[in-house]
Amino acid sequence: MYFDLRYKFILLAWSNLAFKFLAIFCVAAAALAEPEPNRPYGYHPQPYEKKYDDIPACSKNTTKPWCLEDSEYPTYDLEYALDYHYDAVLALYKDQAVHTENSVETLKKIEEETYLCPSSTAYVQPLRAKNTDGKWRVVVNKVEARYYKFDQNVRVEECTAEGENCPLVPECYGSKCIQKNIYHRFLVYDPYDYYFPFAIESFKLPASCSCFLDAFLH
Repeated sequence: MYFDLRYKFILLAWSNLAFKFLAIFCVAAAALAEPEPNRPYGYHPQPYEKKYDDIPACSKNTTKPWCLEDSEYPTYDLEYALDYHYDAVLALYKDQAVHTENSVETLKKIEEETYLCPSSTAYVQPLRAKNTDGKWRVVVNKVEARYYKFDQNVRVEECTAEGENCPLVPECYGSKCIQKNIYHRFLVYDPYDYYFPFAIESFKLPASCSCFLDAFLH
């Protein structure tokens, strides 16, 4: 009887000890499963809460389909993703530089140019832009990975008197200044694609301001 009672006490003690170890293990496992808080330079394995085609806040400060300044630009995540996918992204970037005229590192200085219709010309580096499907995209620009600088420049020319008569054209001809556009390619970053968040997409940008002549009037 004495040995049976002592045996029961030993089993009870071991059961309590096992329960305590199990509780500690569950707490530790739960702590490890929680995401690291406020990790500024990490790559996100889960999609963001926002939708990728949301209209960015920077678009509210401009009437153009691109943003040259963006307070929400994902610099840290973008540079981390560039470093993680460096070789594949660099191949895309170099391919675009070869096959896209007036792009990437080829444009640096505005030349003196004279046109029949008045226009405004600039070389810009957009941080976000609206693609040909009308979706805003994050453009890979002014960021660095492994000491390599990723820059994408583009020449834009916008009519300053679109729809008006062409200057210097005789009144006997009907004329009108018309905005011409081109389709330009940019390397973009998709923060919602965990596997490979980079792609080449097309964007419609102003390229020139042309003078359209009607038939002889009188």
